[in-house]
Amino acid sequence: MKVWIAHEAGTALLGEVPAGVTVEPWTDPGTMPSDPAGVRFWVPPFLAAGDVGAPLGRLPDLAVVQLLSAGADAWVGRMPPGVALCDARGVHDAGTAEWVVTAILSQLRNFPAMARAQARREWAYADVTPTDELTGKRVLIVGAGSIGAAVQARLAPFEVTFTLVARTARPAEGVHGVADLPRLLPEADVVVLLVPLTAATRGMVDAAFLAAMPDGALLVNAARGPVARTEALVAELASGRLRAALDVTDPEPLPTDHPLWELPNVLLTPHVAGSVRGLLPRAYRLVGEQLRRYAAGEPLRNTVVDGY
Repeated sequence: MKVWIAHEAGTALLGEVPAGVTVEPWTDPGTMPSDPAGVRFWVPPFLAAGDVGAPLGRLPDLAVVQLLSAGADAWVGRMPPGVALCDARGVHDAGTAEWVVTAILSQLRNFPAMARAQARREWAYADVTPTDELTGKRVLIVGAGSIGAAVQARLAPFEVTFTLVARTARPAEGVHGVADLPRLLPEADVVVLLVPLTAATRGMVDAAFLAAMPDGALLVNAARGPVARTEALVAELASGRLRAALDVTDPEPLPTDHPLWELPNVLLTPHVAGSVRGLLPRAYRLVGEQLRRYAAGEPLRNTVVDGY
């Protein structure tokens, strides 16, 4: 059995490889490392661009696609019959949660304005103070999965209060359903988006969603750009009523002439939340576990069902 992985470094990070398994890095999409016959397990590149699923038709014996991303939206509905799709849930918890905390603190403490002043060599104390603060804020986490739990754990020392929302309510855990959002949004100082992109979440953040947020609230998108309707987002942010920290946009990359670049109340980062130095060791640890499960005939983890 062959396993094709996306990184040369991944070979040394997999751990024990089952007997009879050959691992080959496939790093050049234009050149296959060997005959594709016998490739049962494929690990595509992280955040691959273009027609990511095109190689599927070139791997006749494929049985498992193991993603390195937590989101599977680019792959859902594209698997050939009999091919399992697994995401990397858990791998990106720490990196994405760190980005969320950094983004929230940066916006509330007005770091973007101070960075702009530094570039102008201006001591802008009078212009930027007093800043807002995180202490005592009401944080609404939309997407109460493993990344949401990691964000909550890292924000808890800041003396904030939490409200959690998931696809369906989990009353025993204090988690609300999406249907409760119109009631919950007016009580949130910070709204963190961590949902996967599915038919149900595409465009979730629309004009009504944004209008329900209180004046001065902060929207943090670490999910996917199309979860928010860009036109509604630009209109609300251009009014100055809300603030935003966006690691993802729609479209992405953001065109150079897009109005989001110019808004002083918007912090933009280029989809970097999960791109940290610890990514490959964590990701290929999961790949190794999945490979050993598959070789032993055991159930795989993180199988994507209904887009999740």
